[in-house]
Amino acid sequence: MRFVPKKALLTALVPLVIYGFTDSGNSGSRESVKMPYRKAGLSHEQAAAHLLSRFTLGATPHQVKAVVDQGLNKWFIEQLDGTLPDEEVARRLPTDNYPALTMSNEAIVAKYVNAGQAIRLAVKNKLITADSVAQLGKPEYRQQLQRLMKEQGLENQQDLNRQLLNQKIVRAAYGSNQLHEVMTDFWFNHFNVSLTKGASQRYVLTYERDAIRPNVVGNFTELLLSTARHPAMLEYLDNVSSVSNNNEFSRRREQSAAAQRLRRQLEKKLQDTSNPNQAAMQQLANRARMQGLNENYAREVMELHTLGVDGGYTQEDVTQVARALTGWTIRPLNSDNPMNQVREMAGRAAALAEKDNVEVGDFLFRANRHDEGEKTILGKAFDGKAGYREGVEVLQHLAEHPSTATFICKKIAIRFVCDSPSLNLVQAMATTFQKTKGNIRSVLITMVNHPAFWEATALREKVKSPFELAISAIRASQADVQQPLQISNWITRMGQRLYSYAAPTGYPDRANFWINTGSLLNRMNFGIAFAAGRIPGAKMNWLALNDNHEPESAEDALRVYSQLLLPERNQEENIRRLTALLKEQQLEEKIKQASDMNNPAPAMEDSMAKASNEMKEMPERRRRRQQEAMAENRTSTGMPVQQNTLQQVAGIIIGSPEFQRR
Repeated sequence: MRFVPKKALLTALVPLVIYGFTDSGNSGSRESVKMPYRKAGLSHEQAAAHLLSRFTLGATPHQVKAVVDQGLNKWFIEQLDGTLPDEEVARRLPTDNYPALTMSNEAIVAKYVNAGQAIRLAVKNKLITADSVAQLGKPEYRQQLQRLMKEQGLENQQDLNRQLLNQKIVRAAYGSNQLHEVMTDFWFNHFNVSLTKGASQRYVLTYERDAIRPNVVGNFTELLLSTARHPAMLEYLDNVSSVSNNNEFSRRREQSAAAQRLRRQLEKKLQDTSNPNQAAMQQLANRARMQGLNENYAREVMELHTLGVDGGYTQEDVTQVARALTGWTIRPLNSDNPMNQVREMAGRAAALAEKDNVEVGDFLFRANRHDEGEKTILGKAFDGKAGYREGVEVLQHLAEHPSTATFICKKIAIRFVCDSPSLNLVQAMATTFQKTKGNIRSVLITMVNHPAFWEATALREKVKSPFELAISAIRASQADVQQPLQISNWITRMGQRLYSYAAPTGYPDRANFWINTGSLLNRMNFGIAFAAGRIPGAKMNWLALNDNHEPESAEDALRVYSQLLLPERNQEENIRRLTALLKEQQLEEKIKQASDMNNPAPAMEDSMAKASNEMKEMPERRRRRQQEAMAENRTSTGMPVQQNTLQQVAGIIIGSPEFQRR
């Protein structure tokens, strides 16, 4: 059986998948959004600022007023719908520069060459021989290989990664549907895959685009199934190689004359040293001999994706889930894949093996590698005869389990409310999750309708990740970023390498993970470098941000830009702290020096105080020279008001403890 969903059918089903489990559909007038922020003592403006801090990657100038004018409920429903036009994103991601963004996995694999493909290309074109692969490390051979790739229209896989990183920065900074961007980041981290694993690296772009992004506010079961079937996840957690011979076809095949003929042909191919694919085929043969049950995905889908570590499952459940998912793999995507030769040699035997296979996009269920034995998972029995459907039913069983409702809702509450959400809030969200069979949109509405979302203890309680810090700075300043990769490099420097967290857990979503030794001063360095326009390709006009009104003094600038960059917050304590820093000479130089040291920095306030104290100890002669050089430009307050002063003011605000919070 070969199952390939039709586009028209998918188009018709998407609204049902997303809204089929809620009474409200997607009509704002029918959805019961009742945000109790007035009972929490918040004004319309304060509530709008809180919504923006949670459901965008940073407020843009005057956006608080725009949300109040539109109506908080209407804005939230509009963001849930996620249908606003995104012309600015399209303008910044032209197809000519970002062809991979619309390419299929098969096209990506064919165009963007990894190390294994490069070696096979070099051998095939007699640039090297199969036993002289090490020569590709020499400059002259690398140059020849580059020319060969260019002639054949091929690119290095690094360019694919460049497009992936750049599009994330652009969509986050300039996208109109901000709630969907936040949820895409959240769910990717929840169902984490990593560029650090070579086998899954080339599939990460389409994983986010096709498995995550379309399902971020839809049905959790569909989201789980989409991630489970995607090549990135299948490779990342090794389910691609999880197989079983416990099926009728395998038993018949092992006894057939065709199978014996195939084995003889394979052995002959493996002994043929002139075959450019010999090494890869040998690896394939070795891998096949070692293949068996792999529990990596089964374990993580229960511990990290659904039930949670305390979800009530046992090691036996893990084994049974792994058995149910045997045969879940990827169809061969590149033409030079040795597996294609194996299938061709199998001839009629291969055709018989494929009669019960299921193909959905790039996912392939191989019936002759599926365990057909009986299984019991979390008390539910499976007879093993349903093939592909058995795996789907197992994942649905996990997705709809009560432990999953609690685990997922707590994780959502941690992301959007506080690091330690109340049990009452989590239970309310979990109840909605179960009633709607995992409708994420409904869960988010329940969350914003709950008093705990609006409590004073939840306001600005979350600490921004480096990604959130950088994007919020771009949005708050209306910066024009022409080289997004430079922003990505700074995010890495601050401790978050995008798409590259190696563990399947994803990045922890707690303050104590981000605030550590060295990270705070790097954040201050980012603020100063960003505000001064010293990050290549990132430009902003600080005077235009204030409607071209020049502040009367540096202190006045600090107050004005604090209101612009940190709307609807009590500024006094932050301004008092930053005023002391602003008066110090060589602030930027001292912070840079301090960031290169390995001294402990338990809190941002302590780091800034340390920098301030160090500056007070500068030699008196040097301080006097600097003061004299600046004297001609001083205002009556004793502080210069120039473009570099505005940059310094904006830089220390972005690097301040208050800007770190959302």
